[in-house]
Amino acid sequence: QVQLVESGGGSVQAGGSLRLSCAASGRIFSIGDMGWYRQAPGKQRELVAAITRGGSTNYADSVKGRFTISRDNAKNTVYLQMNSLKPEDTAVYYCTQRITPQAMGVSTRSYWGQGTQVTVSS
Repeated sequence: QVQLVESGGGSVQAGGSLRLSCAASGRIFSIGDMGWYRQAPGKQRELVAAITRGGSTNYADSVKGRFTISRDNAKNTVYLQMNSLKPEDTAVYYCTQRITPQAMGVSTRSYWGQGTQVTVSS
């Protein structure tokens, strides 16, 4: 059973920083792309940042220069370093990893974390 566990959310004042982590566990053969999405109240879920297995990254325009995505392939973990946080960054943040399980007949698919709340006050 593959699962993702997120940590690192919380409350911070504008201008502050937070670091999110998302670790995959279970019988895993390989992991491809990883990413972070967020969903604010009343809004659709949006891509924040993504990273390929080789380390290529892309970011939403709204977070470029403030957020950094990284990964540790040996630990099956993806990180999101968030600096210069703004009240508009307030949302539930979800990680996703595209995983091929180490199990017969189980296809590669995207797995999701449980979500972690990030609240930025002005």
